[in-house]
Amino acid sequence: MLAATVRVARHLDIAEECVQDAYVTALGAWTRSGVPANPGAWLTVVARRNALDAVRRAAALRTRLPLLAEAEAVEMGYPDEHAVPDDRLRLIFMCCHPALSEPARVALTLRLVCGLGAGDIAAVFLVPETTMLARITRAKKKIAAAHIPFGVPERADLPERLDAVLAVLHLLFTAGHTAPSGPSLTRTDLARRAVDLATVLLDLMPGEREVHGLLALLMVNHARRATRTDPAGRLLLLEEQDRSRWDRPAIAAAHRHVVAAMRGGRPGRYALQAAIAALHATAPTYADTDWPQVLELYDELRRAWPSPVVALNRVVAVAMVHGPDVALAGLDELERGGELAAYHYLPAVRAELLRRLGRDREAAACYRRALDLADNEAERAFLARRHDETAGPGAGGRSG
Repeated sequence: MLAATVRVARHLDIAEECVQDAYVTALGAWTRSGVPANPGAWLTVVARRNALDAVRRAAALRTRLPLLAEAEAVEMGYPDEHAVPDDRLRLIFMCCHPALSEPARVALTLRLVCGLGAGDIAAVFLVPETTMLARITRAKKKIAAAHIPFGVPERADLPERLDAVLAVLHLLFTAGHTAPSGPSLTRTDLARRAVDLATVLLDLMPGEREVHGLLALLMVNHARRATRTDPAGRLLLLEEQDRSRWDRPAIAAAHRHVVAAMRGGRPGRYALQAAIAALHATAPTYADTDWPQVLELYDELRRAWPSPVVALNRVVAVAMVHGPDVALAGLDELERGGELAAYHYLPAVRAELLRRLGRDREAAACYRRALDLADNEAERAFLARRHDETAGPGAGGRSG
């Protein structure tokens, strides 16, 4: 609906209001006469008519009316020659306009197209919610002030928007794979939507290696979705998961995409992340994981994408290869950088390393810090259990 309405209104705020008004209209009309056979088409027609009315009322936009007023026969579709045939993906490409900075267009797209709340978007960007709200507001103001047109890009223009589109799909999946907040560990609807959109994107751009890499990354992680919690909803670590229940056909398909992504030059960030995830997924047991190869891939990933989150994940691999003492030294350096100060996985990783060394009292303090920072209830319950285990009677201070 929003994609079709933006095409008429050429203005995001107006399009959002028109879509909301269409829902209000539906509440009254459908109560009186029942739900129509095609509710989506009904709502889209009403939203687009609302947009046309808004444009007509705006004197400054009257000159655009001949271009905007379209026959209702094409209300629900676009001609085949359009570069992006999928409605959802089309709107993502539209919002990832190169006139905006990449963080701004990614955040705006996650908010408008993917429906994530500002708090959840802030969490995946590792910034305060107020910062994210300001970023989204500035992006909308820039769109309005600069009269940025929101049309479907031509096929030749897709590559310059691809990095932002990939980031949107990756962060959308991240928010579904482990929800930043809420009662459940996952939001399967978001994760599945990201996998579906990445599949459509690969059909659109089959020659792009990083599209293969992203799809592989999402598929291989999504293949474990049924085993990441127990029947009571409690979080299960990777070593605790029942690998016999993983989606093996999806993992095999993801592996083929990893091969395609790694072939033909230096691999990108998504290809490398997918290769790491594939190593975990194809190991017969957790103990059989090729940790030296995982660490080597993290070293390459850190060069391709110098992210503090990558550095934190690398610390885990260092612990498995060289031991928790060596990993703690790397964690100290990462903490001094300050970029992950509000990231609950940072104290959680430290707590796990200290726990392995038998330094239970220090571990308990770190679990407490992680618990204070976490918003997902399944993760909070796991951290609380770990805290109680290490802070219980007799805990603390063993040198290990």
